[in-house]
Amino acid sequence: MKSIGEIEKKSRSKGGHLFSEKLSIKNNTDFTSKYKAVRNISENICRPLKIEDYVVQPVVDVSPPKWHLGHTTWFFETFILKPYVNDYKEFNPDFNFVFNSYYESVGARVIRTDRGNLSRPTVEEVYHYRHYVDEAMESFLVQDITDDIKNILLLGLNHEQQHQELLYTDIKFILGHNPLFPAYNDKGIEDVQMQNNNEWISIDEGIYEIGFEGEGFCFDNELHRHKVYLQPYKISSRLVTNEEYLNFITTGGYEDFRYWHSEGWEWVKSNGIKSPLYWHLINDNWEVFTLKGLQNLDPKQPVTHINYYEATAFAAWKGMRLPTEAEWEVAASKFRWGKRWEWTDSAYLPYPGFTKAEGAIGEYNGKFMVNQWVLRGASVATSEGHSRTSYRNFFQTNLQWQFTGIRLAQ
Repeated sequence: MKSIGEIEKKSRSKGGHLFSEKLSIKNNTDFTSKYKAVRNISENICRPLKIEDYVVQPVVDVSPPKWHLGHTTWFFETFILKPYVNDYKEFNPDFNFVFNSYYESVGARVIRTDRGNLSRPTVEEVYHYRHYVDEAMESFLVQDITDDIKNILLLGLNHEQQHQELLYTDIKFILGHNPLFPAYNDKGIEDVQMQNNNEWISIDEGIYEIGFEGEGFCFDNELHRHKVYLQPYKISSRLVTNEEYLNFITTGGYEDFRYWHSEGWEWVKSNGIKSPLYWHLINDNWEVFTLKGLQNLDPKQPVTHINYYEATAFAAWKGMRLPTEAEWEVAASKFRWGKRWEWTDSAYLPYPGFTKAEGAIGEYNGKFMVNQWVLRGASVATSEGHSRTSYRNFFQTNLQWQFTGIRLAQ
C-alpha cells in the first residue's frame, strides 16, 4: 500500500484536497494534547454503558459501541503507526479484518451486518488495544513530523469526532429498542432552548458563493468554494417543533399519500409508520424515548429523528418545501442552527473541481456520492469544531436514527 504521504502529495498536485492545507494545530505539543483529549471523549461517552451494551447491533445502520472504539483506534494504527513508525508491532494482525470499515484499499473486513456478532475481541481487549495504540501514538508525536503526517493526524482526529456523534446516536438506538427503555444518563443533552416566534427570512435573487473558506480543517466534500445562482426565497428562522409535527400526525399526515414521494409512501405502508422514531402513544399520551429514558413529549422542542421522506411530507402538508443546501448555507448567518441536523432538498454530489485522492484516503467521502441526501448544520451530539456552515453531512432518505430536524423554505 502506498504511504499516506505519497497519496496526499499526489492529491494536492492534482488539485484534490481532503482538507485545508493550513493546519489548525501548530506544534507537536498541541497535537499530543488534542490527541489525548479527543481519545478520552470517546471513552467518556461509553462510560455509562454496561458491558452488555457494547456488543448490541439492532439494525445494519447501527454499529456496536465496542466496534466504534476499535475502528477509531484502527485508523491511527493503520494510517499512522504502521507506515511511519519503524519496527512497529501490530497489536493483533486480525484486527485489520475486524475493524476496517469500508476501505477496500486496506483489505478484507467483517461485513457491516455482522459487527454485532463479534463477541470477541472482548470489550476489555478493545480497551487494551486503544491504550496500546495511544502509547505508541504519544511516543510518535514527540518527534518532528511532516505536514503530510500532521494532515493525516487531523483527519484521524476529526474522523474519531464523527464517530463520537455516531456513538451517541447508536447508543440511543440500542437503548431505545430495549423493551425496558433504560436511560443512558440524566444529563439531557437533547433539550434545546427554542425561540418562541417564527419569522420568515427573505433572501434576494442573486449569485452567491458556498463552500469552505478560511483556515483550519475541512473535509474534501466541502471544497471547492464556488458560485451558485439562487432565485428569491424565504427560509424559516426556527426549526419545526414537536407540536407542529403532532398536528401533521393527528390530521392524518401518515395516511394521505398526496404528501409523500412514491418511495416514501411505500416505506410508510411497508413498515406501518405512524410517527417519528422513538415516539410512543401510551394510554392516549405521547411519550418519547430520550437519552434520559422515556419522557412525556415536549411540544416546544424541535422534532427529531425523522427521515427525508417525513421531512418532505411535512413540508408538502404545510404547502412549503425544504431548502436546498445552497439556500441553507447562504442564509445560515441569519438564523440559529446547530441543534438538529437539517434535511435539505439536495442530493449529495461533488462540488465543481472535486477530485478524490488516490488510495484508501480517497475512499473517505467521494465513494458515497450516490443515493444520499444532504443534511446541514449540526446536532446536540456533534463534536466541537464540526459546526460550520460549509459542513456537508449525508444519509440515505429512509434513515431516522440521527438527530435530524426540519427547517422550512418557500
